[in-house]
Amino acid sequence: MIETETLPDEELGAQATEWRRRALQGELHARGIAHQLEAELRRRAGVHHPGYDTLDLRSLEHRQGKRPWWKPW
Repeated sequence: MIETETLPDEELGAQATEWRRRALQGELHARGIAHQLEAELRRRAGVHHPGYDTLDLRSLEHRQGKRPWWKPW
């Protein structure tokens, strides 16, 4: 794992972005490293968890709200 305590904020942000990009491209362990770096960024910034009442926790299919092509009547 990467030693996050010694990295400056700018480098930590750049590393987090790079590892997130690698994770999205399918690299095997990149997601865990990106998560570790992002968690350290949040810890340093003092960001609190958002209120769950403001988050839309529905699945992507339900959020897109596709309508059926036929009318039920």
